[in-house]
Order: sequence, then C-alpha cells, then structure tokens
Amino acid sequence: MFLQEMRKHGVLYIMFIPVAIYFIIFAYFPMAGIVMAFKDFNYRQGIFFSPWNGLDNFHYFFVSGKAWLVTKNTIMYNLVFLGTYTVFSIAAAIFLSEIYNKWFKRLAQTFMFLPYFISWVTVSAFVYNFLNYEYGIVNVLLKKIGFEALDIYANPSYWFVLLPFLYVWKWVGYGCVLYLAAIVGIDQEIYEAATIDGASRFQRITRITLPLLKPTMIILLLLGLGRIMRGEFDMFYQLIGNNGTLMDATDIIDTLVFRSLVGTQDFGMASSVGFYQSVLTLVIILLANWAVRRYDKEQALF
Repeated sequence: MFLQEMRKHGVLYIMFIPVAIYFIIFAYFPMAGIVMAFKDFNYRQGIFFSPWNGLDNFHYFFVSGKAWLVTKNTIMYNLVFLGTYTVFSIAAAIFLSEIYNKWFKRLAQTFMFLPYFISWVTVSAFVYNFLNYEYGIVNVLLKKIGFEALDIYANPSYWFVLLPFLYVWKWVGYGCVLYLAAIVGIDQEIYEAATIDGASRFQRITRITLPLLKPTMIILLLLGLGRIMRGEFDMFYQLIGNNGTLMDATDIIDTLVFRSLVGTQDFGMASSVGFYQSVLTLVIILLANWAVRRYDKEQALF
C-alpha cells in the first residue's frame, strides 16, 4: 500500500524531503536535550554523562515562586494577543475585500503589512523615544498642554494595553492576508444571489462572509493555541528587558528561561521549564482539539 502511494505521488514526496530533513535536524534531534531537565549539568561531563538529579530542577522552579506567575502571564497575554489579533485580522480582511478601488486597496494592504517586517528592536526604540518620561515626544506634548506625563516604565498597568496594541499593530497585516485569501476563495455567485435577493452589504458580511470564514478561523485559532505557552520573547525582552518594576506584570516563561541561561547559567532549570512549557502546550492543544471535535468533527485538526 505504501509503495503504491509512493509511486502514485512520488513527486510530492520528493518535494517533502527538504521539509522532513529540516524538522528532523532542528525539531527532533534537539529533543534529546530533554534529559538535561533531569540532570545536574556540568560542562566537564556534558549532557548525557552529567549525574541524574531526579526532579530537583522542577522543584527549584516551583518553590522559587515564579512558576505560577510566569505561567499565568504567558497564558493570559497570549490569549489576549490571539483574541485581538483574530478579531482585527478578520475585520481588516473584510474591509479590504469591500474596497473597490484597486489602487487604494493595494496601498492600504501594503501599509498594513509593513509592520510585519519591522524588528522588535526597532519598535522598542520607537516606544522609548515616544513615551520616555523625560523627553519622549508624547510626554513633551502632554506637558505642554497641561497634562501629567505618562511614566510607562514605572507603571505596569500601561503595559496591559500597550503590549496587545503593539502585537496587533505588528501582526494584523499578516493575519489579514490569510483571511483575505479565504474571502477571495468564496464563490462570488453567492454574493450575487444575495444582492439580487436584496441583501445589504452588512447582511452579506454577517450571513455569508463570516460563516464561510469559520473553518479558516478555527484552524488558525487551533494553530495559535499551539503557541499559547510560547510567549513573544523578542517583544517582551526588547520592550521591557530586565526592568524589575515591570517584571511581575510582564515576566513570561521564555524571558525566565533566558535569564536562567544568561544570568545564572542554570541549564538544568532552563531545560526543565522548557519541558514543562511543552507538556502544557500539548495538553492545551489536545483539549482545544477535543472541544472542536465535540462542536464540529469536520473542523478538528485530528
């Protein structure tokens, strides 16, 4: 059976070989390093010959008081990111699909997609120069018109709004392209029939576009849930860094692992936290897929 499948779709399997090699080298081989989570690592003996220490690395992570904090922050921020990104991506895709001026449509899509190519290092420089307490552009203007300056680097509450805003600003253009492609694939005869029946533009969006976008939305949400325990490390670290005032409100699993590696070089703890992160991600994906299967079996990933 397998050989028949290979002969029938041989070209497709050949095209898949580079992808398979990539994942084997960069995804499956590194999984051997999971053993570090259960070892007292030292450079002299290496990964596989360092002494075993059981669950000591996990114990240190949980008794440090950081486990619940970084897990909560990672999940809550990613849920907010995923929700706002999905809503604004769908809205932007629908608005673009309703624009009939091709020149304006291409220009708007270009400007929306542009932030995707801007690094978080550059974004952090913009945020600092705009919102710095002493000489930031926004605060200078606020002081001139008699308002109090915003000290965002000393007040964690501002970041609960600023981080989702920046995430949507950077990624909404990319998400818009995905949903716009799905909208373009909808049979235009459905819209024509609805127009003949007297449906308004709003009714066409709510009764045709949004229901037909549901399969794409569910798949992208499930894929997004697969990253819910993987925080946007670049964004958090570049925008906030090691600011102790903001750390409790913005610290996520990825930044904790990075500091463990750079600051203390505790490879065992970093590996145990990464393992904990991966297990939670698997559980979340399985639960989300199970919920989707209960709702609509055809829309589940597996």
